[in-house]
Parts: sequence; structure tokens; C-alpha cells
Amino acid sequence: MIRLWIQGARPRTLAAAVVPVAVGTAAAAPDIVWWRASVALVVATALQVGVNYANDYSDGIRGTDDHRKGPARLVGSGAAAPALVRRAAFGGFAVAAAAGLALAIAVALWLVALGLVCIIAAWYYTGGRRPYGYAGFGEVFAFVFFGLVATAGTAFVQTAEFTRLAFGAATPVGLLASALLVANNLRDIAQDRESGKLTLAVRLGERRSAWFYAALVLAAIGAGAWLGMARPWALLTLASLLLAAPAVWLALSPGPKAPLLNHTARLHSVFGVLLTVGLALSAPPQGERWSVGAVWLLRPSGMW
Repeated sequence: MIRLWIQGARPRTLAAAVVPVAVGTAAAAPDIVWWRASVALVVATALQVGVNYANDYSDGIRGTDDHRKGPARLVGSGAAAPALVRRAAFGGFAVAAAAGLALAIAVALWLVALGLVCIIAAWYYTGGRRPYGYAGFGEVFAFVFFGLVATAGTAFVQTAEFTRLAFGAATPVGLLASALLVANNLRDIAQDRESGKLTLAVRLGERRSAWFYAALVLAAIGAGAWLGMARPWALLTLASLLLAAPAVWLALSPGPKAPLLNHTARLHSVFGVLLTVGLALSAPPQGERWSVGAVWLLRPSGMW
């Protein structure tokens, strides 16, 4: 039974929580407060687990997972009672809230409001009467919360400043998080269409969704290379083209799309590691943070 609950937490998705925290921390280098980075990782991981259980619960009670072709879900397969899965979801949210409160007290109390928005967004992705994940807005959610908020937010709790570099680094992370969701939804088009889950992939169709996926991946690689203007070692991310090329080819080729999710997960993780290392290796001397952008490239500045 424990194995089923671990599987229900979807451990393979946890990289989507770890990558933005790692990149955001590296974007704040060399001014890193390690306990804050550790707590930010707890927040992100707990939110990821919470949203995974929340999706399991909401999709299960709606019947979306009744004829699921991918990995079995706790509620949809009947392995666990819906009420227990819902409690697990809110347990994850509670852990994230407690850890986030510690960061808010240390850095800025308005982070409490941001954390509340994150939890609400996580629940209503597939929960509530009109879940926005069923209306084709999941990719926007992934870009904003698994990209901008998680990455730039992690950098903010380090320095108490929003920097251009942090948002620049958050952009490719968010794009690849969106690509992960497109890959997942490409696999599930037939099932989602049958159950009335109108994801963006269902709305666009397989071919246009595949091109959208390709655009997200290539834009992410380009954004990583652009960061090299400010932190040259960020050009390491170009090595991820070795994984991006076959993933894009698979998306655009006819045939089953199930393997695409694993390809994209590897790409997301490898890109995150390369970007983290690149930002850290190119970090300026202690006390200086350099801006990103053609105009401000040579101006030391932490603020917008």
C-alpha cells in the first residue's frame, strides 16, 4: 500500500519542482543563504506532491481516469478512497504553507499572499466546478508557477530583490515546464477528448500541438543561450540540444507519443542542471549582481 501512495505522489515529476529552485538559487549567486534555498526546495516539492494528489483526486471523482492508458491513479483505479487522497493533497499544501511562512517571516510577509495564490492555483487546476486545466490553460499555469514564480521567487528569497537575471533564467525553465505538460497531454488526447477534458492539446489537435511543443523547446534553448550574454557559462545549456533534437523529432513524427514525456522530462532535468552550473560558474564577485538584457548588460544592478 505504501508503494501505491509513493507512486501516487508521482516521484518522477519532482524534478519539475527541483529545477526552478536550483536555477533560482544559482541566479542569486554569490549571495546565497543556504537554509533559505533548502526551505524553498521543501515548499516547491511539497506543492508538487500536493498538486499531484489533488489532480489524482479531482480527475478520479470526475471519471477522467476511468479508462486511463498511462500509469494507474489512486482514485481512478480504486486503490484508495477519494477522501484519503484529498487529505494527502491538503497535507502537501500544509507542509508547503508552513515552510513558506518561515521564508515570509525571514524575507517579506507579502510572500504569504503569493503562497496562498500558488495553493489556490494548484487546487483549481483540476479541482472545483470549472477547473482551468480542463479549459486549455494548463500550459499557462505551468509557465507562470513552475517557471516565473518558482524560479524568480527562489532568487527573491535569497536577495529580497527581483532581478532581470532571475526572470531571464525563469523563462526557459517555464517554457520547458509547459513543454512537459504538452507532452503529457499529447499522449492523452484521445482519452481527454472522450472524457470532456479540453486541454490545449485537445483543442489544437495532435499536429498543431506537436509544433507548439517544438516551439516551446526551441524557445527554451534559445533563451538559455541568450542568458550567456550576461553569464557566459550559461551557454552550457546549448549541449541540451542533443536531447532536444530527438524529442522534437519524436513530437513531429507520426506514431505513439507516450515516450515523449520521458524524453521531455530528461531534457528538462539536464537543461536545469546545465543552467544551474552555468549561472553559478559565471557568478560575479560577492556583492555584485549583473543585469540581463542588451541595454543593461554591462551595468551592475540588482533591481528592475
